[in-house]
Amino acid sequence: MVKVFIDGREGTTGLRIFERLAARSDLQVIILPEELRKDPAARKEAINAADIAFLCLPDAAARESVSLVENDHVVVIDTSTAHRTLPDWAYGFPELSAAHREALTTSRRIAVPGCHASGFVSLAYPLVKAGLLPADAPLSCFSVTGYTGGGKKMIAEYEGEDRGCELSSPRQYALGQQHKHLPEMQKIPGLTRPPVFCPVLGDYPCGMVVSIPLPVELLSRRASVEDVRALFAAHYAGQKLVKVLPAFAEPMLGSNNFEGLDGMEIAVHGNDDRMVVTSRFDNLGKGASGAAVQCMNIALGLDETTGLCVEE
Repeated sequence: MVKVFIDGREGTTGLRIFERLAARSDLQVIILPEELRKDPAARKEAINAADIAFLCLPDAAARESVSLVENDHVVVIDTSTAHRTLPDWAYGFPELSAAHREALTTSRRIAVPGCHASGFVSLAYPLVKAGLLPADAPLSCFSVTGYTGGGKKMIAEYEGEDRGCELSSPRQYALGQQHKHLPEMQKIPGLTRPPVFCPVLGDYPCGMVVSIPLPVELLSRRASVEDVRALFAAHYAGQKLVKVLPAFAEPMLGSNNFEGLDGMEIAVHGNDDRMVVTSRFDNLGKGASGAAVQCMNIALGLDETTGLCVEE
């Protein structure tokens, strides 16, 4: 039986991973007593006893946990920002290419994409790979997200009885253009510059809509809305967790429609002069915990959707 340890199980990402694994009979989850949860020696022992070690920790703590690994058989799946742009870590978005999927079957070090980055990369990577979007294109990106991505402190703030009235309105943040997801948003699609990134925090728990505006002037050649939609449909053909919507399937895109689910939807809207490509998913699903479990399934040679919540 495969042994799994979740280092940081009490956080929002760790809890969701634990929920996805709890009902599975093919896994044994190693759980430390509460008094040993942060004990370095106990964590080291648990990590090295595991076949799969999920890291659901801040960056510095994730690096520390990696330093504790002594057994070569341990597959580390890190949900932090610490390792996402390092060349010796597999980037955990298998739908991007056959090479990305293959890396998850061979690597002992897997970095789970960030939530905002998952949406952006799912859109930018196919466009750049197909040559329709130049690598030096001056992109912008808007992302509307639920508050669970901010962790327990933010959840308590939004769900508290005495919360401030400003929490009832959408709030733009990371105004200094230094968001921690920007390095992978640039590197993974192969861009020469990061996008102008405008994340917006909403008054709801889970869900994201990430959008990239595409005026025709940014493209390397003339392309219609249908051309771009066909490009995405071909790129993600046959994927189980990423689907491309048909033309104007919905007049409005809600950002919490995928709450509790582990898949992703891509849509193309606009006209032949100005388009908007969007990616919709749960920030704790395909944007974090669901992606982590998907990576584990692939690493173990299982059906990638095992234990996940996928809309039929």
